[in-house]
Amino acid sequence: MSHRQRIAVVLLVAIVVAMAAAGALWRSMLPGLSSARREPPAVEVAIATWLLRASVPQQDKAQANPLGADPADITAGQEIFKQKCEICHGYDGSGRTEIGSGEYPRPPALRALNITSLTDGELFYYIRNGIRNTGMPAWNMPDRQLWQVVAYLRHLPQVAALMPPTTGPTGLLTQAEPPAARMTGGAMPGNAVIGAHYVGSAACKTCHLAIYDRWRQTRMANVVRDPRAHPEAIIPDLSKPNPLVQFTKDDIALVYGSKWKQRYFKKVGDDYFVLPAMWDIYHRVWRKSVVEIGEDWWASLYPPDNMQRPTGPLCDGCHSVNYDITTKTVTEWNVGCERCHGAGSAHVAAPTRANIINPAGLDYVNANDTCIQCHSQGRPPGNPINGTYYDWPVGFHMGLNLADFWKLEAHRLGDTNFYHFADGTAHKNRMQGNDFVQSLMYARGVTCFSCHDPHGSKNDAMLRKPANSPCQDCHGPNTQNGPHTTTIEAHTHHKPGSPGSACIACHMPKIEKTIADINVSSHTFRFITPAETDALGIPNACNVCHTDKTTTWAAAALQTWGDRSPWRMGN
Repeated sequence: MSHRQRIAVVLLVAIVVAMAAAGALWRSMLPGLSSARREPPAVEVAIATWLLRASVPQQDKAQANPLGADPADITAGQEIFKQKCEICHGYDGSGRTEIGSGEYPRPPALRALNITSLTDGELFYYIRNGIRNTGMPAWNMPDRQLWQVVAYLRHLPQVAALMPPTTGPTGLLTQAEPPAARMTGGAMPGNAVIGAHYVGSAACKTCHLAIYDRWRQTRMANVVRDPRAHPEAIIPDLSKPNPLVQFTKDDIALVYGSKWKQRYFKKVGDDYFVLPAMWDIYHRVWRKSVVEIGEDWWASLYPPDNMQRPTGPLCDGCHSVNYDITTKTVTEWNVGCERCHGAGSAHVAAPTRANIINPAGLDYVNANDTCIQCHSQGRPPGNPINGTYYDWPVGFHMGLNLADFWKLEAHRLGDTNFYHFADGTAHKNRMQGNDFVQSLMYARGVTCFSCHDPHGSKNDAMLRKPANSPCQDCHGPNTQNGPHTTTIEAHTHHKPGSPGSACIACHMPKIEKTIADINVSSHTFRFITPAETDALGIPNACNVCHTDKTTTWAAAALQTWGDRSPWRMGN
């Protein structure tokens, strides 16, 4: 065989082998090659990563972020990330999202070494120009915004640490939470800063003047007042004799309350004590002011004498900011800004969203616990604390888990007592939290401040809108949330605008005692039927209004409402 023939044979064999290899490759790789469900092979990832980094021009790669690590720019970058990046990359940069898990290639974990080792210039280049054949688009944003995103990515662990409360970092910790922090209660998702201290609400005034001025007019800001600074705080005329009133104005160190009842505190040493008479504001009469044994759980654990029941363990923790049980001092009296937003020194020094807690940004449990810490009845799990029984969550502050410091008052189904009706609905005031956690609203993520404005409003109970309006924002005729009728009146069976046509009349009846015959609204949002009144003694909405009628009358009336299930009416 000639040399030329040998070359031809070799070429022919090579072609046959190549064709066979191509065929095998076709059969093994091409089917399903377009699917995004497969994980990219390691070789493909390595080659793509090398090509990606090599594609960035050297002058771009060498750029440094001109914004540095300014907290304001990091926070701004976080907001942009939420709007444009979080849907694929996840709030924490993990890429574990519904869209991200279906992309090919997958969005990289932004805290992985191969990403954190990129230069500022590389990150800027990729964000600005996108990455071809991936889900990463080119973003047409001003350079400053692009650099803000880069700044945020450099600080992702600090400002995106929304981990489960019992394991997540507290504030700006970037490593595992130290054992000491876990011992005093787990951290909640929030932007609390480790080491911050309380500075008082006045420090917030400079930047938040409009909110501060509105809050200053609320009862939250005026629960407790010093009559020496506010002589108008004392509502009754103390010059008029009354056998219950065995004290004078000079005995009053603090005045508590201004809506339903008003109590008076006397200071002895570094403690305050409730004087034995209170003013019923609604009825304008004096009443005895003492908690009897068999009422509040702690009554039997203290002597039956108000002057041996200091307000520090029993009241002051909720009527102040940062009450210290050792020194018996407060940062300020009343429900100040830091009661809900956490210690504010770091925020005052360098205001950013990252170093103050905004309850509106928390999950529904921690958000509602902002209010439940005081608007509930319970007891600390560690009682007695240093030999003293407390009636508020000692040790809790925003940034911690309330459940580590507070246990809601237990109820046994069927029992009616000082705290609960037989079904678990609250029996007394200051138990809105106990009610609310049982509700479907709570389970669906509604928060206290979905309806109430803690900074104050012109509406009763600091509602964001006049009564009915907050309800109808979510509930309307023939909507998925109901009511499933053509009109509100068809649902309420009462005339439009009448008291019986109000949402709260039936779903939030005033059945929880505050003083004498004055009750406040329940917060379970359940419609209590006349049948439940007969069986369990729980007041129902019908007879709360129609006091001259019987439960038999109310039950018969409900039977004529064709849109009501007889099974739910107790029939």
